[in-house]
Parts: sequence; structure tokens; C-alpha cells
Amino acid sequence: MSSPLWTSLMQRVSLLCGAAIFSASFASAQYVSSTTPNSLSTNESSSLQFVSDDGFGGVPALNAAVGALGSGGGRGAGQYERKTGVFSVNHLAFEAGAGFNAPIGNDTPYITWGGNFTGGGGLNFNKRLSLLGEFQFMDNKLPGAFVAAGGGQGGNAHIISLTADPVIDLFPSRVNSMYVTGGGGYYHKSTNFTVEECCDFEGYPVNVTANSFTSNQGGANIGLGLSHRVGGVYGDGKMKLFGEARYVYIHTPAIGQTNGLGTTELIPVTFGLRF
Repeated sequence: MSSPLWTSLMQRVSLLCGAAIFSASFASAQYVSSTTPNSLSTNESSSLQFVSDDGFGGVPALNAAVGALGSGGGRGAGQYERKTGVFSVNHLAFEAGAGFNAPIGNDTPYITWGGNFTGGGGLNFNKRLSLLGEFQFMDNKLPGAFVAAGGGQGGNAHIISLTADPVIDLFPSRVNSMYVTGGGGYYHKSTNFTVEECCDFEGYPVNVTANSFTSNQGGANIGLGLSHRVGGVYGDGKMKLFGEARYVYIHTPAIGQTNGLGTTELIPVTFGLRF
């Protein structure tokens, strides 16, 4: 009689244990699903905290710098480029060169070959167009017949000019290019006849200016040149070697006047560096 009762009791206990196990499993699943994000967040926070506290202070600073570049850095760079404009240091242009001069036209009886020095500076508006303020000094000898007619034993003609000259690069994207230039401005010319006299402090004869003619006139020039770009990783440097020839016209007074020797025409050929 006790056996059926015991069996019934065991069944009821088994049912209660199964229900308890099912309830515990369900509750555990709910707890895990609700606490998993917090755990991940805690782990991530701990990991980040470990990175920031481990002595490598440059990592957060680097991340902040990258963020700044991605957001405001680009705008700041753009504003800087706009502020630099045409008159920034990057747009400044300079040149220096030297060469020789050849007389042409009706000026050949009064002037002969000589040398020149040229220097200047200005602005590069873009890769094609520049504007230079140029200083040029030309030193030419005088023909022997003209020196004798002037009552001297030697002589020279000095020409100093200050001009504004645009330079137009015809092929700005090429390493080897061609350009045109020209302009005008102020020209000062002095023609000097010298005689030899005795003597300096050491007893040597010296050349003394016996007669001189000077004039201050307007003049113009036009020319053609070749350039070769140097420097830069891909041949894109600013520095250029150049060689050019120009025609120079100076409206000096007529030869019959006391302050000049007539119209002057020269071909200065110059080699130099421009950047």
C-alpha cells in the first residue's frame, strides 16, 4: 500500500524540480541578455582606460589630431591657401644673369661689343605669366675711329636701365620651354672718352675721362628665350636655367646735341637663373 503512495510522491517531486530548473534557466537567459551590453561597455571602457593610462599619452593625442584634420583641419588649410594669394612668398620671382651685347643698325659706328649683367625680382601670377622689375648694366667699348674723332685714346659706353618686363611661358608644363618677354622703362646712357696721363702714386700711367656725354631717356625691349627647369622630384621645381636674346631700343638724343650720341640699338644676350 505504501508503494503507490511513494510513487505518486516521487512524481510530484520530479515535476516540481523540472519546473524549478526551467524557471532558473529562463531567468538566467534573461539576465545574460540584459547584462551583456553593460559587460561589453565595461570591458571597452576598461580597455580604453588601460590604453590611456599605460603611459602612451601620444595615442589619444594622435587620435584627436586625426579627428581635427578630418573636421576642422581641412578648412583651416583652405583658409590659409586663400590668405596667401598672389602676393605670398611662394609667388615671388627672382632672376640673375650675365652675357654679352652686340650693336645693330645705325649705332654700329658709335658703339661696339661688350658685356651685361641683369638682376630682377617680381611676381609669378601663375605658371604661365610673371612680371619682373629688372635692373641691367651694359658695358660696351667704343670703335677706334670714333674714339680718335672724339680726341681720346680710349672710351666706353655705359647703359643702366630700370624696366618692368612681363614674361610669358609658352609651354609651362614642360621641363624645356620657350618664353617671350619685353617691356620698357628708364635708361641712362653715358659715353666716355679717356686719355692716358702720368702718373699714379706708383708711377704708372692712368686713364682719365677727357670728355663725356650722358642722357636719360625712355626705352623699350623685346625678346625670346629658352628655359630648362631644374630641381623637384618630377621635374616640377621652380628653378629654371635660361638663355635669351633681346632687342633694346633707346631714344637717345641726336649726335649733334651735346648731351647724347643718337639712337642706341643693341642685342643683349643673357644666360642666367630664374626662380
